[in-house]
Amino acid sequence: MSNILNCCTLCPRECRTDRENSSGICGGGFLPRAAKAYLHMWEEPCISGTRGSGTVFFSGCSLKCCFCQNYKISAENFGKEISVHRLSEIFLELQDMGAHNINLVSPTHYVPQIISALDKCRDRLHIPVAYNSGGYEKTETLELLRGYVDIFMPDIKYFSPELSEKYSSAPDYFEYASRAVSKMIGLAGKPEMDENGIMKKGVIIRHMVLPSHRRDSEAVLREINRLFDKESFLLSLMSQYTPFYKSSEHKEINRRISTYEYEKVAELAAGLGFKGYMQERSSAKEEYTPDFDLIGIDK
Repeated sequence: MSNILNCCTLCPRECRTDRENSSGICGGGFLPRAAKAYLHMWEEPCISGTRGSGTVFFSGCSLKCCFCQNYKISAENFGKEISVHRLSEIFLELQDMGAHNINLVSPTHYVPQIISALDKCRDRLHIPVAYNSGGYEKTETLELLRGYVDIFMPDIKYFSPELSEKYSSAPDYFEYASRAVSKMIGLAGKPEMDENGIMKKGVIIRHMVLPSHRRDSEAVLREINRLFDKESFLLSLMSQYTPFYKSSEHKEINRRISTYEYEKVAELAAGLGFKGYMQERSSAKEEYTPDFDLIGIDK
C-alpha cells in the first residue's frame, strides 16, 4: 500500500504526492478519512432496497465540482482519519445492521486502503461491494479492484470539455469517464439482481441534468448509446440538482432545473431504449443531502 501512496497517481490528476507525509490534491493522506457510515435509503431502489445501503462517505475528492452537494466533505475535507482495521470493522458493522451492500462513496483516493480493509474481512463479508464515484478514474486504479468490487456506480457528468473544465477543473473528464465505464463493465459484467430485485453485480451509470445544459446531457446520452451495449449497464437519470457550494458564481446553474429541461432529456433516454431509473423532480431538495456527523465512524 505504501509504495502506491508514496508517489500517488491513483487518479487522473497524478499529483505524485508522498501521502505518508502530506495530502494530495484530493485531500487524502495515508490513512482513510471518512465522514459517515450508515444505512442510506436514497440510492436507486436496487441499491437501497428495503433495508438500506451500507454507505461509507469518504472525505476529499479529486474532482473540484463547484456545485457539489457534499462539499463539506469533498472540498472542505470534513471527517476523521481511521485505521484500515477500523474500516474493515465498519464494513462488518453495516452488514450486521442489515445493509444490502457496502457502498463506497468517493473512494478513488483510498483504493489501496479499501483493498487492505476488504482483505481483513472478506471471509466474513457476504454482501456485494459497490464503488460509487464521480467517474473521473484511471483504468489502472480500477483494475486493482478486480475481485473486490461487485457493483460500480459512476457518474458521467459532462460530454463537453469546456463545461467539465468550467465546473470541475477537468477538461479531460469525459475522456477518462468513458474509458472508466468501459473498464467497470468489463470488471462487473452485465447487471444481475437477486430474487428481491436487489443488485448483485453490474454497472449503474448516473447522469444528473444541469440547469441550462440539457444539450450537453443529450450529448452524454447519445455517446453512452454509441459506446456501450445497452444490456451492459443501467442508466440512472437524476433531477436532484440543487445549487450548492459555489454555484452562485455561475448564474446559469444557480437554480434548479426546470420540468421542461428534465423531461426533454428523459424523453431522449426513453427513445434510446435505456433501462434503469428516472428520478422524480421532488428529489431536488436540500433534505435529500445527508448531514455529515461522523455517525458510524467512531466506535
